[in-house]
Amino acid sequence: MSTWEATGVGSHPGEDHLEAIRVVFGEVPGLPYLPELPARGVGADMIGRTAGLLVDLPVEVQPSGWRLADRPGRDHRRAVDHLRRDLDGLEEVGHDYSGPLKLQVCGPWTLAGALELKFGDKMLSDAGAVRDLVASLAQGVADHCAEVRRRLPGVTEIVLQLDEPGLPGVLAGTVPTASGFGRLAAVEEWRVEESLKLFPDPVVHCCARGVPYALLRRAGVRGVAVDAALLRRRDDEEFGELFEAGVALLLGVVPGRDVALPDTGVVARPAVELWRRLGFAPDGLAGKVTLTPACGLAGASPRYARAALAACRKAAQVLKDDPASGMQGG
Repeated sequence: MSTWEATGVGSHPGEDHLEAIRVVFGEVPGLPYLPELPARGVGADMIGRTAGLLVDLPVEVQPSGWRLADRPGRDHRRAVDHLRRDLDGLEEVGHDYSGPLKLQVCGPWTLAGALELKFGDKMLSDAGAVRDLVASLAQGVADHCAEVRRRLPGVTEIVLQLDEPGLPGVLAGTVPTASGFGRLAAVEEWRVEESLKLFPDPVVHCCARGVPYALLRRAGVRGVAVDAALLRRRDDEEFGELFEAGVALLLGVVPGRDVALPDTGVVARPAVELWRRLGFAPDGLAGKVTLTPACGLAGASPRYARAALAACRKAAQVLKDDPASGMQGG
């Protein structure tokens, strides 16, 4: 497995996409990524940005949110335009870059729980619509990855991150209907497993409680990205099985909003403590765990966003040089 050391989750503050890309390439050069700037408005948000990638499923914004449309309109074009500008910026900043690159898209189940059908409920309510959505997204993501490779020929591999904050709710049957008065039926785990296999070795990011670790392992995902603050000791066995199966862990170790950042040892501590509880050899830690902010940085200041990425990179170096130091400092 690749040793990525540190990276970010995806979103950044502000509206200057060129500056955000420069920060990413400067602070997490081991696994840079294409940042998302939702502050730019409609089409730059997680749902709209990914919906713009869908093949033959145009979308529009209604008062209730994003909905399937008969044909591409202003909202759809806005999402496509935002992404095109971001790719232009990526090409400008990373033209001579060589190495892995991470791309983030909203995962199919969170997307299905957010997008509405033209006349009716959310796509999640209709198994046939979900199948169409998954196929459309898989094709759109493949096209997106191919374009990035054309623009940045030095990219050695694309790490695809599927953002699935809604997945625990989809499995538990707690996603509200479009009216808000009911709940949509729980989705069987096998359907989620099968859908994830349509995407190339994804990293699945979930910042909610109840991450379905066993399901993700069975689906053969490349990595799991979670918030260290939500780790529970009763999940240790699941993490041990993930590591044994060769699944990478992207661990969120600094908050996504402005705080006073602790020293490097404290930032590294959640990874060190988990690794120690599992009883693995200390020298294997750096190759299995990648440090990230706990969630996206859209709610942070630009200065903090840069500092948070730098803190993750420095803590990752500590893990590589001296894992025991992650237990020191306060």
